[in-house]
Amino acid sequence: MLNYPLLYVEHLSDRDLALIAGATGSQESVGAMRSRLHEKPARVEEMLADEALFEAIFGPGPDSLDVQMGITPFLVFGALVNRVARDLAETAFVAEWVGSGQRLPVFDVDTLRGFIGDGVRRYFLIEFLASFTKVASGSVWVKTNRGYRRRRFSELDPLSLAEMVDNLPLQQRAGGYRRLGDVSLLLSGVFPDHTTRNSMGEIARARLAHSAGVDDVDLVEGDEIRFFELVGSGWYGKASDSAANAVGVGPTYLRDVADRFTDARRFLNLLSDRYLHRFDTGLMHPVS
Repeated sequence: MLNYPLLYVEHLSDRDLALIAGATGSQESVGAMRSRLHEKPARVEEMLADEALFEAIFGPGPDSLDVQMGITPFLVFGALVNRVARDLAETAFVAEWVGSGQRLPVFDVDTLRGFIGDGVRRYFLIEFLASFTKVASGSVWVKTNRGYRRRRFSELDPLSLAEMVDNLPLQQRAGGYRRLGDVSLLLSGVFPDHTTRNSMGEIARARLAHSAGVDDVDLVEGDEIRFFELVGSGWYGKASDSAANAVGVGPTYLRDVADRFTDARRFLNLLSDRYLHRFDTGLMHPVS
């Protein structure tokens, strides 16, 4: 069982805790607050959901998203994820992504409320978003028919990342498959318009589908979002299975995200449109 409330405390810096204390009216020192949260880690979730904290980080009002300097990305996205969860509790419909630059009102809000109502999923999305503020890249040696070759990779390039992961020893692949699932969720959830405008060819799709262990996927260009939903779900499932094969048990929360990948993608579409890319949900065009 993932003890996610305690993991929250480990992610937050002293500067984060000082800001939280000031926003929530706590008179505790940073040291005293950290000690108390170690004893009662569930309290940190209540703090992250506090509207006063959101305003302390981003400023008051919908048009003043000016992030405080010096705080961690984890705190920033913690406040954002909780803000969108609160938005969902107060709305009857959401502006659903239907194509590049296109959004339509959809009344299926209960599904998203149920998804983000789970604490482990909230923690997963916060950590996921914060992890992409720094992107890893580099080069590895890959064995080919002509001997070993140096290949470059980037976390944001699923093709090069998949090639690197598939050449790792079996016991080391779980983390790589997890990151491939993350990249799929990033491309389909945070950057759906860019992903749709930059579709992949049949060969690239076939390579990714093979890496993800997905057979029933359309390899012809088109519907990039659905493609990344399928391979992303496959990679999260393989991450869980690979970890179980290596140490006897796999992270059950990854299996849960694999099963509800579309819900995670839809939630991130909403968060990105409202607070990252600032889409005007009424006119379905970017705010100028």
